[in-house]
Formats: sequence, C-alpha cells, structure tokens
Amino acid sequence: MSPGRRQAQPEKLPLILVVDDNHQNLELIQAYLEDVECETMSARDGVEALDTVAKTKPDLVLLDVMMPKMSGFEVCRRIKTDPETSDIPVIMVTALNEFGDIERGIDSGTDDFVSKPVNRLELLTRVKTMLKLKHLSDTLQRTVAYLSEIEKQAQITPSSRPGDTP
Repeated sequence: MSPGRRQAQPEKLPLILVVDDNHQNLELIQAYLEDVECETMSARDGVEALDTVAKTKPDLVLLDVMMPKMSGFEVCRRIKTDPETSDIPVIMVTALNEFGDIERGIDSGTDDFVSKPVNRLELLTRVKTMLKLKHLSDTLQRTVAYLSEIEKQAQITPSSRPGDTP
C-alpha cells in the first residue's frame, strides 16, 4: 500500500427488517433472503416494527399490510413522516390487490409492492434494486455532507496565494 492511501473499510452488510404477523411468511421471506448478502431482523406487528426501525435504522423494510395492532399502511406512514427514518425504503408485501389498496399504499409512502403469494425471483429483484438505491442515496448524502464541510472550511480559512500579503 502506498503512503497516503487508506485501506478500504469493509462494507457492512445491509440490514433488512421483515414484518409479518404470520410465522410461516416470515420464515419463507427470510429463507428467500439467504440469496442476498444481508442481515435480517423480524417483527411480528406494527408496534414492534416501529420500535425496531427507531432502534436499528434498517436499510430496507419488507412490510406486511394486514397485521394486528397497527396496519402496514400506518407503519409505513409513520416511517416516512419521521425525518430520522423517512429515507428507509419500504416494500409492502400484500395479498391486497385492489386499486384502492395500491393507492392507499402509495399515499402512505411505500416505495414498492410485492404480491402474496411471494414469488422468489420478484422479491429478490425488488430487494436488490431497493438496496442498491439505498446505498447510492447514502453515498450521495455522505458526499454532499463532505463537500459542505469542505466549503465551510474554505470560507473560514483565507486562501494563501503567492504574492498575497497577510
């Protein structure tokens, strides 16, 4: 390694929160996700999901719609209206397929839908796409913050060009 070059930090695996009140659905989706380089967590209802999102800030939420305590629509709305979590992509996993249900999901802020019964290839394709978008969004936010910091430093530190007198 040449001087001045830092060794790249190993990328942390993306974290996916799977939310479903049906144990078999949770197990099936988590089994499908074994083909994606990621870590998974699960929640059994909307209240637990919101608590987990607040504590862990996952990279993606796979969210069932029909759940006890709080619907997936409400969970999604709360995730998307909280400035701390609004950039977390949400894919609703639902057996609902009426246009009104889709419209309600969009109004609540979902980023995408996967229909039940879940097709493995469709799920994996949508998950990989959302994780890629999240990674690019995070990289862009870090770059903007870095450039903003450089700009602030440039304003604080006067430029010293040859021939300038202090």
